[in-house]
Amino acid sequence: MLQFFRNFFASRIGIGVTLGLVGLIALAFAAGDIAGGGSFGGVAGGDRVASVGKLRISTSELERAASNSVEELRQEQPRMTIKTFVDQGGLEQLLNNLIDLSAVRAFGESHGVHIGDRLVDSEIAKIPAAQGVDGKFSETAYRAFLAQRRVTDDEVRRQIIESMMARQLLAPAQLGVAAPREAVNRYAGILTEKRVGAIATLPSELFAPKTAPTDAEIVAWYGARKADYLLPERRVIRYATFTDAAVKNVPAPTDAEIAALYDKNKALYAPSESRKVTQLVLPTEPAAKAIVTELATGKSLEAVASAKGLATADLGALTRQALSSQTSQAIADAVYGADKGKIVGPFKAPLGWTVLRVDGIENKPGRSLDQARGELSQQLALVKRRTALTDFSARIEDEFDKGASLSDVAKELGLTMSETPALLADGSVFGQQGAKAPAELARVIPAAFSMEGEKQPQLAEIEPGKTFVVFDVGTLSPAAPPPLAEIKQVISTDIQLSKGAAAAKAVAQKIEEQVRKGGDLATAIAGLGLSLPPVQKVDMARQQLQAMGQQVPPPLSLLFQMAKGKVKLIGAPRARGWFIVQLKDAIPGEVAANDPRLGELARSVAQLQGSEYSEELRSAMRNEVGVKRNENAIKAVRNRLVGGN
Repeated sequence: MLQFFRNFFASRIGIGVTLGLVGLIALAFAAGDIAGGGSFGGVAGGDRVASVGKLRISTSELERAASNSVEELRQEQPRMTIKTFVDQGGLEQLLNNLIDLSAVRAFGESHGVHIGDRLVDSEIAKIPAAQGVDGKFSETAYRAFLAQRRVTDDEVRRQIIESMMARQLLAPAQLGVAAPREAVNRYAGILTEKRVGAIATLPSELFAPKTAPTDAEIVAWYGARKADYLLPERRVIRYATFTDAAVKNVPAPTDAEIAALYDKNKALYAPSESRKVTQLVLPTEPAAKAIVTELATGKSLEAVASAKGLATADLGALTRQALSSQTSQAIADAVYGADKGKIVGPFKAPLGWTVLRVDGIENKPGRSLDQARGELSQQLALVKRRTALTDFSARIEDEFDKGASLSDVAKELGLTMSETPALLADGSVFGQQGAKAPAELARVIPAAFSMEGEKQPQLAEIEPGKTFVVFDVGTLSPAAPPPLAEIKQVISTDIQLSKGAAAAKAVAQKIEEQVRKGGDLATAIAGLGLSLPPVQKVDMARQQLQAMGQQVPPPLSLLFQMAKGKVKLIGAPRARGWFIVQLKDAIPGEVAANDPRLGELARSVAQLQGSEYSEELRSAMRNEVGVKRNENAIKAVRNRLVGGN
């Protein structure tokens, strides 16, 4: 797996940026989405933010990628704005990622690596939004896909080429990496260590002043922090659903059509042979030959691969032609010339050297026209219904294009209109904890939130080929801070907590100093004479901490990052108080040499090492092709996004 962005993954902004950028890679795997955003090629500073070798990254491309990233982030953080994204370094990291992908492509092309048009075509055909109701590539659907996301065919192709180039050039850097035993043992000791300490809590409310803030304070506080009270964008969706039963009088398949389909697919109904194959890819020919020699002693392919930190791949049952297309003609001939259980290879493959094992041989008898008639009739009936559905859908979309409203079309189809409450981008109902949009709208909510305005009806599938929905945005409420009067009490509470947090921090600092000089944390807390929560004693293994997943409290996380004998302070979120964290002891874990967990840990460490190798290779590629940043253009993009000058 490519891990260029592993370090940046640690933050929410990083995840959003990567999601926005990996639209480039996701397209190649038929899972991507490129969000729209207007271009502004005439921005001050030129039309490019960076030159990478002979390639360039345009200002409009960076702006579009930033808009996409923010839209992705809003799925989890409805309050996210483009300004917050830029202020937290998202734009800079996004530009670095775009530069890296371009550098990998430039390096590959300079060394003769070529991604052909047919391969790019096959990747485009895998994009769900580019497929018709029959599940096959549709030029009409693809053009609609491009229009909705405001990208060109050339841009999509370039993005696919870059992602596939990265996959081909960076993935081999991680092949065959094995972790040193000493490194694995050290990691194992850390993972099984135990920590003993204590955590004291100083809630802000116990230190808050008794006098309420003045109106002037409230106005000043709100004026300086409006972004903290920003209400997320809300949209009301109007919709009506219908099924494929809306399509009437679909003709049944004729005998002539069935016979024609049989003749067209004679190869499918002829006798055939397929073979189940397991494959192991090695980085070099000597390594592959060593594997073959070891297999000759009677060991299994899986066991030999596992011992070297590698993994085999089950290719499934493949015909000779399919295997040849996936590997090479020489490999296919060798596999089909071997008996069940035999090892063949090594052979040169695109990403190294491959060794294969024949796991099984399947012979499939042929079928006559009469034997296949029922199956062919069902296929034709499905195609006819899908064609009718496509025509039916096209008529609806044509009516929308000609200005028909959602109500007009719903009335014509005899459908009942429904309307959602105000929804957030993640599908939750605004102001109603736990409430969600109707399940049938799950697939259309992203499209509804990408619309530029109200009353722009669209048609979408809920269940491919079976259930459909026509919808539009009835009401669009942009993200904005609420009137002060509506949240005056909330702001008053926040001001009091902020003052209390400042007082709590001063007290926490005094206690911290006492504990550093040898004092006891619990005694120091008791000496305050306040009704504080009792000091929490901690005696926990790191494995228990990891089992908590994403629910680890910040002070407990800090405890497992500190040095033995230290005491530190950490603030609670939203000025709710302060924690005093003391680590009394860190006891290293002991792992036996035959502990079964060491194998999995060795593979994890090897993956991390492989990722580092990949990152170093990427850096070397960038240095070789040469990168020139246009700081004036970058600044202009930043100002454009945040609304500055």
